[in-house]
Amino acid sequence: MTTMTNLKTRSLFAALAFASLATVATTLEAQQRPGDRIPLTGALEALGSPRNPKVPILWDRWYDSDQLRELAERLARAHPDYVKVSSIGKSFGGKDITLITVTNFKVGDADKKPAMWIDGNIHSNEIQGSEFSIYTAWYLAEMAGQVAAVDTLLAQRTLYIAPTINPDARDHYLKQANTASSPRTGLMPRDNDGDGLIDEDGPNDLNGDGHITQMRRRNPNGRFIEAPYDKRILIPAPAGTKGEWDILGQEGYDADGDGSVSEDGIGGYDPNRNWPWRWVPQYVQGGADWWPGSLPETRAVLNFVMKRDNIAGAQSYHNSGGMLLRGPGVPQDEYRPQDVAVFDQLGKTGEQILPGYRYMIVWKDLYTVWGGELDWFYGARGVLTFSNELFTPFLYFNRTGNTGPTGQEESSLFDRLLLLGEAFVPWTKVQHPQYGEIEVGGFKKNFGRVEPGFLLQSDAHRNMMFTLYQTSEMPLVEVDSIETRSMGGGLTEVTAIVINRKLAPTHTQQDVENKISRPDHVTLTGGKVITAFRVTNPLQNVTEEQTLDPTTIKLANIPGGGVPVTVRWIVEGSGPFTVTVDSPKGGSHSMRSR
Repeated sequence: MTTMTNLKTRSLFAALAFASLATVATTLEAQQRPGDRIPLTGALEALGSPRNPKVPILWDRWYDSDQLRELAERLARAHPDYVKVSSIGKSFGGKDITLITVTNFKVGDADKKPAMWIDGNIHSNEIQGSEFSIYTAWYLAEMAGQVAAVDTLLAQRTLYIAPTINPDARDHYLKQANTASSPRTGLMPRDNDGDGLIDEDGPNDLNGDGHITQMRRRNPNGRFIEAPYDKRILIPAPAGTKGEWDILGQEGYDADGDGSVSEDGIGGYDPNRNWPWRWVPQYVQGGADWWPGSLPETRAVLNFVMKRDNIAGAQSYHNSGGMLLRGPGVPQDEYRPQDVAVFDQLGKTGEQILPGYRYMIVWKDLYTVWGGELDWFYGARGVLTFSNELFTPFLYFNRTGNTGPTGQEESSLFDRLLLLGEAFVPWTKVQHPQYGEIEVGGFKKNFGRVEPGFLLQSDAHRNMMFTLYQTSEMPLVEVDSIETRSMGGGLTEVTAIVINRKLAPTHTQQDVENKISRPDHVTLTGGKVITAFRVTNPLQNVTEEQTLDPTTIKLANIPGGGVPVTVRWIVEGSGPFTVTVDSPKGGSHSMRSR
């Protein structure tokens, strides 16, 4: 009876956890009844949050792909001047890959402003990237008109946000029985164990609670004992002593009769190994799939980004471990030194924004990744790209380390002291088709790799602010000054200084060396241009003449940090003249001479 009651209770909580947005909206509306004595705006608004959001959103839960789309569309309806929603393609299962474009649409062309690409949930179990992405769109739209820095950002920048680029498997993770690490891939069927059959037995939820935990069996000569700090957890028995339990592995059974338990999950490919940069075949690196870009989710992003040279920065949210990752993913690549200096400055500032997070390099500090999204964005597009591994156990008690023989002592303590044991499925007896009577239990799928509800918004805000810091330091060009000097005979010398005061240059060195995007253009109008020069040494008046098309001077790069670039024309006419600098990744700006 007790077991049945627990199962019913867990089922009830599972139903509530996936309550529809309509129910959430009804609850929020009920909180705003006109007769309420305490206004929702409060007596004193907290800093860092919208004062009176048009779209109230609960940030202590996870949303499926349809709910994410609905949240995006609500933002677009409430903030039409700042948010637009579209689709960049379809997933294998036919779901829209939703794109949220955030900018001030009343100022400039969204596709010509320096842009930031943000995506989440490329790995389906790494779910919080979607909420963090939606949080970014929500924060910017709701804070417009409230914070001057947000208004400036939205006037100057565009953010392309794809909350989930793996919607099929996201929904599977949320709604089906899984571990914290499954499914990692998409839903396209593959023969994961190489037996020639797509048997897809996958994980088996023996007690029907929606979580794939662990199986154990009592054994007087076993290898495990109950941990002294938490009897729910098993640890290896000390050397030379007998244990009391055997751990039988992940919850499940051999459904296809091949001798392995739950070895074939859905999919079998990895969307973060399928990009056309340093790609290797499936037999070299599992998950690569048949060819670069073979997956519809990958192709959707490729097709969108390849058409937009204005994308200067990118962020792909993963989990977990608290890392600010940059490439390269393989030792065969080495990022250009000029670009590394920019990455280092961004990363070190990120460590200040995100306590407990570390700035790291993928292949040097973690493992090798062939055909990864990070390296494609940088290598093929010349884009400064990070991948934040979201959440770290540091946030449990604001300290490092996850101690204990199995590395679970910190998690156990957090669960007991701050979640009152909610994160652990109590050990329950079940009848196993192969093992007989066993017990199943352990930490739930939504614990360990993702934030608990009360930490979710805080971590979302900090990660967003790192991404917005990168967005704000993308290149932004301007004409700093124009000087004219009469040369007689109806000729005028026009000298202009163009500048980029931001940290990132208008072209990464990777871009310059491989000519990925067109040069920056500095154009003069208002007179007939005779010839044009790049002034390489203003103090000694050393110049390089541009003989072809002198009206528009082509610059391979405008450095960051406010380093001036001087250009000069000899022009028939006395002006006034207009100088315009136009950069694919740095925007455009014009100035008229006096």
